[in-house]
Amino acid sequence: MTLSTHVAAAPADKPSWAQTLKVYLEPASLRMLSLGFSAGLPLLLVFGTLSFWLREAGVDRSTIGFLSWVGLAYGFKWVWSPLVDRMPIPLLTRWMGRRRSWLLLAQTLIMGGLVSMALTDPKLALAPMVWCAIAVAFGSATQDIALDAFRIESADVEHQAALAATYQTGYRLAMIWAGAGALWIAARAEVAGAAAYQHGAWQTAYLVMAASMLPGVLTVLFSREPAPRALPHARNAAEWLQGALVEPFAEFLRRYRWQAGLILALIATYRISDVVMGIMANPFYVDMGYTKDEVATVTKIYGVVMTLVGAFVGGAMALRMGVMRVLMLGAVLSASSNLMFAWLAGQGHDVGKLVFVISADNLASGIASSAFIAYLSSLTNVNYSATQYALFSSMMLLLPKLVAGYSGVYVDHFGYAAFFTATAMLGVPVLALVALASRITTKAHGD
Repeated sequence: MTLSTHVAAAPADKPSWAQTLKVYLEPASLRMLSLGFSAGLPLLLVFGTLSFWLREAGVDRSTIGFLSWVGLAYGFKWVWSPLVDRMPIPLLTRWMGRRRSWLLLAQTLIMGGLVSMALTDPKLALAPMVWCAIAVAFGSATQDIALDAFRIESADVEHQAALAATYQTGYRLAMIWAGAGALWIAARAEVAGAAAYQHGAWQTAYLVMAASMLPGVLTVLFSREPAPRALPHARNAAEWLQGALVEPFAEFLRRYRWQAGLILALIATYRISDVVMGIMANPFYVDMGYTKDEVATVTKIYGVVMTLVGAFVGGAMALRMGVMRVLMLGAVLSASSNLMFAWLAGQGHDVGKLVFVISADNLASGIASSAFIAYLSSLTNVNYSATQYALFSSMMLLLPKLVAGYSGVYVDHFGYAAFFTATAMLGVPVLALVALASRITTKAHGD
């Protein structure tokens, strides 16, 4: 493998800004907007919004932290990604194609899980809620596997940053709805003068969230299946397992050899600051006295808008400057913004300061996310797109989610300010990994 001596430069013939922005109106980009909404909706409903619900129901912070391990479904999705990549679903695949059939199946599981969560009261019995959340997370992770493959196979390498940006836009719009929307619905569904915690209000919110998966379902039904790629014929089960399970990982190792370890280390740690900090964000807001409406407006609407701005800026910058430069910028900004939360922890209930901190943090997150998705896509061989991308995106969450499980225990012992500072320090080694990975020339990722 050849090594470049500097960070990958932007293409010689840079597109104009008008050409750059026009790509966001192409059909493939618009499909990613809708499917990104479908992908983003379940995440907060089993993490952020759920943690607010659980804290209001009286569940302690340590338990909420450990329950974040539900997210390990995303960290281990590479285990069943070969099945999503290769195995047809009886009748459904023949009718819809490989990618869309798996998308529809996953979306159905998510909707069923959200309805079950709505009918469960964690104050009375926590275990059923956990199992329902696991079902939603499993369906969401499966949807991600099929959707990532669908996205990668829908456009060439040059358009992946644009698709990543529109995907992120839909994703973040869904997070506004699953975050601010769910809190707003729950607040409006409360009965005046009744107890502070009302399960019926949360039930209404989660039933609405289940119905909100329908736009994604309709997009799957009316989208075209990407051009199918011929799969090697397997003469027996051993050959099928070799092609489906072993070869996608072996191909990546052959392509990058010893440098694969460096790339995987970067993938495993790039979002660690954001993920570990995010588990305690909603308990922090509850404990600081912010109301549902304040959290919904500032963090779930305004904050997500800032993330969208960051995603579009990051996508455009990646097209003009190169992905690796933007990847480094995102890593610096993501770690630095956590220090602002440490400062906020000492300011008391102050909505103005919360707006300021959320602005900086979410702008940084948007820039980092769009660059990181484009980077992961550039590493993927289209012959194994679902399996390889699932491996990369699983590694992105596995270590952060494991660490995040102890976030509640850390806060109980050292306080919020120390916790946010520690999450910022977790991002420092990432800077060195980005610098080293920038010297690796990305090799061709398929025919």
